[in-house]
Parts: sequence; structure tokens; C-alpha cells
Amino acid sequence: MSVVKVIELIGTSPDSWEAATQSALEIASKTLRGIVGMDVVRFTVKVEDNKIVAYRVNVKVAFKYESE
Repeated sequence: MSVVKVIELIGTSPDSWEAATQSALEIASKTLRGIVGMDVVRFTVKVEDNKIVAYRVNVKVAFKYESE
């Protein structure tokens, strides 16, 4: 039997939503072991002077829960 824990993160990139998603995964993988999937929940952008300056994704990261 296994248990999966889910946390929510926001990834950001100046290039694209795909890059923002990859950024969230790279940062999460530095502190989480056993990542099994991600669910992209929401796409947003940051705008300055009528231009998109950052792409953002809200993601739910699922990883295997390890008991002590």
C-alpha cells in the first residue's frame, strides 16, 4: 500500500508556461523525493507596461509519502 502527498506550488518563467512548469518541477525536486506527477491547475501572467514579463503556473505536485 502506498500513500501520495500533494502540495501546491507556483512556477515562474519569463519565457513560457511550459518553462514555468519545468521550473516548478526542478525546484520541487531539490527537496522532494519520489515525485510521481504534477497537475497544472491555473495559468496566469505578470504584466508590466502592457507587456507580458512573466508566465506563472499553479501546480499540484504529487509525491510518495514516506513514513518514518
